[in-house]
Amino acid sequence: MNDLSLSINPATHLDDSSIAQHFYQLWLDNDISKDSIDDLWLERTLEFIAKARKELSFQAFMATIDRQVVGSVSCQLFAGLYPSPFKSSFRKYGYIWNVFVESSYRRQGIASQLTTTAIEYLRSLDCTHAILHASPHGKSVYQQLGFVPKNEMILQLE
Repeated sequence: MNDLSLSINPATHLDDSSIAQHFYQLWLDNDISKDSIDDLWLERTLEFIAKARKELSFQAFMATIDRQVVGSVSCQLFAGLYPSPFKSSFRKYGYIWNVFVESSYRRQGIASQLTTTAIEYLRSLDCTHAILHASPHGKSVYQQLGFVPKNEMILQLE
């Protein structure tokens, strides 16, 4: 791959269907059968993205090579599983999800570049940590970027 031809740019709402398709393919690539995926996956994913864009500063980024989309990443503020009693200066989590690269473009550093772009976006939101849940295929990528290997991988951003 010629590194000069790779471009990573913010996605817009016009890219939501591509982002959703990447999310679907990510599950298939992680050995989830199509039978396990709800028939309404597309509608639910698009609704989630629209709501996250309004409420959680959602942003996706698209990786392209010669104007062909080869991957994407999504990130947003982490809403939490419970109310947060903390000041945002102490704990403001950002969440990275759906790091996806087309199979023929994998192992070329694109996932690392997408993840780094998401990290920078979360930093711009004054997040103190970036969280993601890694697939077995992605763990080494995230560890090389400084994420701590645990059930939840966390990178302190300050």
